[in-house]
Amino acid sequence: MTSPDSLTIRSFWAALPTPGRWLLSSTVFQVLGRGLTLPFTVIYLHEVRGLTLDVAGSMMALAFAVALLLTPIAGDLTDRLGARIMVIIGSAAQAIGMAILAFADDLPRVVLAMVFVGICNAGGWSAFNVLISSIVDGPVRVQYFGINFALVNLGIGLGGVVGGIFIDVNRPETFTTIFLIAAVCMLIPIAMMLGPLRHVHGRSEIPEAEVGVKVSYLSLLRRPGVLHLFLIGLVFAFIGYGQMEAGFPAFARQVSEVSTRVIGWAFAVNTVVIVAFQFLVLRKIAGHRRTRVVMVMAAIWAASWLLLGATGAFAGTLTAATMVLVFHALFASGETLLQPTLPAITNDLAPAHLRGRYNALSSASFQLGAILAPLVAGFLLRHHLGNVFIGVLLAGCAALALVASRLEKQISPEVNGVPDEASSIASRSVNH
Repeated sequence: MTSPDSLTIRSFWAALPTPGRWLLSSTVFQVLGRGLTLPFTVIYLHEVRGLTLDVAGSMMALAFAVALLLTPIAGDLTDRLGARIMVIIGSAAQAIGMAILAFADDLPRVVLAMVFVGICNAGGWSAFNVLISSIVDGPVRVQYFGINFALVNLGIGLGGVVGGIFIDVNRPETFTTIFLIAAVCMLIPIAMMLGPLRHVHGRSEIPEAEVGVKVSYLSLLRRPGVLHLFLIGLVFAFIGYGQMEAGFPAFARQVSEVSTRVIGWAFAVNTVVIVAFQFLVLRKIAGHRRTRVVMVMAAIWAASWLLLGATGAFAGTLTAATMVLVFHALFASGETLLQPTLPAITNDLAPAHLRGRYNALSSASFQLGAILAPLVAGFLLRHHLGNVFIGVLLAGCAALALVASRLEKQISPEVNGVPDEASSIASRSVNH
């Protein structure tokens, strides 16, 4: 275990068990291909394959809709079969989806590709969180979520820079190449699961008292804090990552009038901020209520969306391009606050044998928010309602802070990242 005050890459790596090191090592390669495609999928569908913004947004939403339908099943299978198997299935589905999308020159092929991407979204990412929780616990688990997020963004940022330099909307084959590379990158986590991590199943035994007890998702939502966690995930996806894939690129192209290269560099700035400051943030937020950290993040995101909205007054200029880059830097500073908190609350709140279903609920909330995000963004931006688009996101930031304040009353201090008085006294006694 490594204390927050002495947290460094070396101390964190030393505190990890061997399976945790293998799992962390696969992260950058796993998301490098995702970074090649994430900022440019809407642009690809709209400007290369000729789909309208509405249809392109609908295709992005389709993947999340498929995921939303399958997530309850995936969560149950994760608890029954283990997270490792579900990560393999999700990674294989993503690889197939990216390969199909590389050659998708008509709507039916795009639909098929998004179905496979949806299968990955349903089980792959939530199962990965369960796998993390089965390998590490305590403060190291919180640190792992934060550092894993930094590595995810490192991979995405590098991919975004390479993609932004390489792709050309007038050369469709450049898009085909990046989607094929993304497909190959998803084979790396599969190799890890079949190789050095083949003995880590990510499944917990059911307590004897609960053997035979049926647990429905509705009953889980009735448990203290779970519904509020679901709502936070929903709003977070709608105003955050859902807009990064659809709303931000479309707004930056149509309202800010910046180039695809600027968009790629914006994602790179996002990555630099996260990688540079995640360790510092982990040290600063340790011992603070996780719900309060989420509130601070909501305020930062509100400021960032206001800044992006202001780029419309300088459309097509160097000023607009600079403001787009600053937007992503500010947005990224908020991201460093959320990732070490929300997954940690979810997995600390969940009983070990139900982590698959708890993470499935968290994933479902994300899918629902991500479905709504491109639909709303596509409709508003197609009808030149950029100011309304920004206003909706600001309202979402306010809602996120409100729900976080309500969640604080529903969970224990330990789950909220603050040890109770008895634990603090015991800890001080051990240290002295």
